[in-house]
Amino acid sequence: MSNTFGFVKTLFNSETGEFLGAHLIGPDVTEMISTFGLAISSESTEDEFINTVFAHPTLSESIHESVLSAFGKPLHF
Repeated sequence: MSNTFGFVKTLFNSETGEFLGAHLIGPDVTEMISTFGLAISSESTEDEFINTVFAHPTLSESIHESVLSAFGKPLHF
């Protein structure tokens, strides 16, 4: 895409690990919203996000990277 603008921020309950929500800014982020909708409706946790395989190279990798970063385990810093 040759575009380096944007970010994904994920929020989790620190006691239960439950996914609470996300902030997405950048081009084509609307393509990733359904992932978060599914996570909310299924009451997903950070462990489920961490252990999910995200295709490479895709924009959805930023979801995985955001979760990993939140827990001090980023793959690409």
